[in-house]
This record gives sequence, structure tokens and C-alpha cells, in this order.
Amino acid sequence: MASRGNAIARATFESRVPPFYYRPSASDCQLLREQWIRAKYERQEFAHPERQEPYSAGYREGFLWKRGRDNGQFLSRKFVLTEREGALKYFNRSDAKEPKAVMKIEHLNATFQPAKIGHPHGLQVTYLKDNSTRNIFVYHEDGKEMVDWFNALRAARFHYLQVAFPGASDADLVPKLSRNYLQEGYMEKTGPKTEGFRKRWFTMDDRRLMYFKDPLPPRAAPRCPPGRLRPRGSLHRQQRERLHGAGRAPAVHPGPPLATRDHRCHARAPVSAGLRDGVGAAGVDGGAPEGGGQAHAAPRVRSGSPLQAQALAREGPGGPRTLDCPDVAAGGRG
Repeated sequence: MASRGNAIARATFESRVPPFYYRPSASDCQLLREQWIRAKYERQEFAHPERQEPYSAGYREGFLWKRGRDNGQFLSRKFVLTEREGALKYFNRSDAKEPKAVMKIEHLNATFQPAKIGHPHGLQVTYLKDNSTRNIFVYHEDGKEMVDWFNALRAARFHYLQVAFPGASDADLVPKLSRNYLQEGYMEKTGPKTEGFRKRWFTMDDRRLMYFKDPLPPRAAPRCPPGRLRPRGSLHRQQRERLHGAGRAPAVHPGPPLATRDHRCHARAPVSAGLRDGVGAAGVDGGAPEGGGQAHAAPRVRSGSPLQAQALAREGPGGPRTLDCPDVAAGGRG
């Protein structure tokens, strides 16, 4: 820096950054910022393109910890990303011949959610299946491994969009590779028929406003001892609607701020055609838990229960947080 200056140093260490590689900002999670610095200076990946093979080869295979649908525990699962098939697959067993799920690159999005998942390397992958939005939560103890997976997904999306829109420039395609949620938080929502307002976790994703029926209060996930790989934590699954009908509220153990079981598209602004909306920005009007299953309404929470105390501590005396979303409010369905 002292002898050559910042401009020359940047031209050297960033001479071959792939267009799909995510350049973090100050607001991004620590993992993305740290791995960018290590890739740039320590491993010098952007001065030596041959070192970019883990995320630019068009094929990637490995094991990630994935949160289970039923018990919320993280289990080791085999993942395969192949650009040739345009899909990300995961398998319940390493020797399984058929994948448990196939996520098309066309509608796939990935965003780091360390606080939501309870792990600093937590990644949320969103995709479409049967016109419904599905989510999977994954992580890996090795930060480089997780960021390589993230950029491999962006590379696959980039090459797909290059084929779908051959006349588009890199500057037009890069914003469509992955996106963070515009807003997340609790709002009060009316129930069906004569039921009153109930707290629901809302997510504003591009042009979709979705709410989750089974939000759980945040928790501090247990730390994994260095050098060990094991499932991390668990989520308490709220009891079925029969408890709600009986007027009883089960004890709710602390969990992430939402459980990705089922959500519905609450409102959506009109979507215009063209590249600006992108192939991966298609709206959906329904959702279902990964692997199917029937969603149930969360039971009522009695006054003075642990869940209510945690909600009051989180919201404060002013009540739940609301989202300022005039476009959706103006163009949405009730």
C-alpha cells in the first residue's frame, strides 16, 4: 500500500474476479466479508483463476447439515449441484439412487441467515415445487466450504441466465443471481371467520409478501465443539389444532424466529414482464412444507405463558413491529 497505492493493489488482487462472485458490503454477515478477504489476499483466488474451480467448475458435490422437516434437527445430507441438469439435488442417504428433492436453478435463491438458523454459516435456500415456495436450511462448519457452495449456486444461476437472455450484459444479470429479503418481522394478522388477530412472521421477498403459520421465538443455539460435526439444536413443533380447540396451550421451547413449515402468499404487486423481474422472481400463491404435509394453525397462547413473556420482551410495550409496504398494501388481496 505504501509503495504502490490502493488502486494498483486492487488491480492486482482483483484482476480476475468472476462476475458471479458475490462482493460483500459492510451490511453483509461476517462470514461473507471474512471469506472475501481471505480469498482476495490469503488464497489470491482472483489473481489465479485455476483456484476458482470449487465454485466455477459447473459441478459440485458434498455433504451439508440440513434441518429436518419433522423434528427440526440438523442431519448430514449429500448435495449435488449440476449445471448440465440445471438443478441442485439432495439425498437422504449417501448411497441413495434417487434424490429426496430436486431444486431447479431457474427458480432457486440462496441467502445467508445466521441468526435465523442459529449458526454463523447458516444458508437458507428457497425454491419452487408444484408452484409452491419451499425452504431448506443448511450449514457447514467450514466457512470456506459454505461460501464456495453459495458462489457455486450463483455461478449456476449466472450461466443459466446467460442462455435464457443471450443479449443481456453481465451488469443486467448479476443482480438476479441471488437476493436478500427486503424485510422480515412480526405483524398481527386476522384469522379466518370470527377469529381475532394472531401474531405471524412475515417475509417480504422481492414482489411476494408471505407469512408463516408456525413462528417460534428466537433462541441461542448450542455451540458445536471445535473439530466436531453433529446436528445442531432442535425446533419445538407446536401441537396440533386439537389443543387449540380444547383451549390449552402447550409449553413452547425456544427456537429460531420462524419454522419453515408452511406459508401463504398474502399479497403481491403486479409483476411486469422482461428481464427486470428475472426468471428467479416468479410469484407464487401458495406454500407447503418440504416433503408435503398439512399445515395447522398455531394454538392460542395463554396470558403469562413463557411464549407470551418472550414475545413481550421482544416487542416491548409498543406492541408488535409492523412493515411499511405501501405498494403491497395497495395492490394486495385481503
